Amino acid sequence: MKHTPFTEKHVALGAKMHEFAGYNMPIEYSGIIDEHLTVCQAVGVFDVSHMGEFWVKGPKALDFLQKVTSNNVAALTPGKIQYTCFPNEQGGIVDDLLVYQYEPQKYLLVVNAANIEKDWKWCVDHNTEGAVLENASHHMAQLAVQGPQALATLQKLTRMDLSAIHYYTFVVGEMAGVKEVIVSNTGYTGAGGFELYFYPEHADAIWNAVFEAGQEFGIKPVGLGARDTLRLEMGFCLYGNDIDDTTSPIEAGLGWITKFVEGKNFINRAMLEKQKQEGVSRKLIGFEMIDRGIPRQGYELYAAAGDKIGVVTSGTMSPLSKLGIGMGYVQTELALPGTELYVDVRGRKLKAKVVKLPFRK
Repeated sequence: MKHTPFTEKHVALGAKMHEFAGYNMPIEYSGIIDEHLTVCQAVGVFDVSHMGEFWVKGPKALDFLQKVTSNNVAALTPGKIQYTCFPNEQGGIVDDLLVYQYEPQKYLLVVNAANIEKDWKWCVDHNTEGAVLENASHHMAQLAVQGPQALATLQKLTRMDLSAIHYYTFVVGEMAGVKEVIVSNTGYTGAGGFELYFYPEHADAIWNAVFEAGQEFGIKPVGLGARDTLRLEMGFCLYGNDIDDTTSPIEAGLGWITKFVEGKNFINRAMLEKQKQEGVSRKLIGFEMIDRGIPRQGYELYAAAGDKIGVVTSGTMSPLSKLGIGMGYVQTELALPGTELYVDVRGRKLKAKVVKLPFRK
């Protein structure tokens, strides 16, 4: 298994470790519920160094990105970030990702860890424009510092005014005595905070400084288990669960990152534009359990009339509401909030209802 620069720290802290995307990653430390609540109420730190990073540079960088991504990259300015996806030729999604604009001809793509090789090949194979591509995944470490006390924690370590870094923007500066740290106001938790990118040789210095600065706020390391419950409470899609090569961004409720602007002829635009105009036969929904039970990925969904209508793509017990919550695809006519459905939980059909996302308001 591959390791991040923080693997030894996770093991020393007694984390429950498991393979994820080829990496030996921490699943939990003090427990998923405790870590989840720490992020919602104080500040938690995630090792996300397994994520992939690609540089796209040169005079053809924008042309290339406008072709391979669904969002309108031309709307970015230096210091801005965009959530987007790589559409495939069949109407599905190769991956969802972030695009950072450094300079007019320099962009950073942040892709999912499990898809690094797949995404890199996709970019190389579709680079007929001649953009300069560089896979920097092994040359970057990343920590996500998330929660209402994230700003107070990190502000101790830098002269940059972190309160001026608005949502989906970033700056590059000195953090904890380390130069050239990317500080972005992004995250996958819905609790606010920042993601820090830096060279792996600075991993120890930044980790130690962040935990010392956050000590007064009850800072804790957080594993992938709570990362998943946090993102699900916010209704954020997880690649491989809620979106994949067979799900279109329109079906997944990601029409807002699929821009049909003039001059942007991205891959499979015609099919997705038709879906946008004519509608789709299925939609990704959020649902909340009425009966007591925990929905899990793969559990079958049924209509009130008894017909099977889909499967759970993500599901858990919400640490905040103490209710079972989940997501899944159903026929469009069954996707309205308030619609009752049933989840087959180990042979028992338990009642649930469609709710508007996010679960955590």
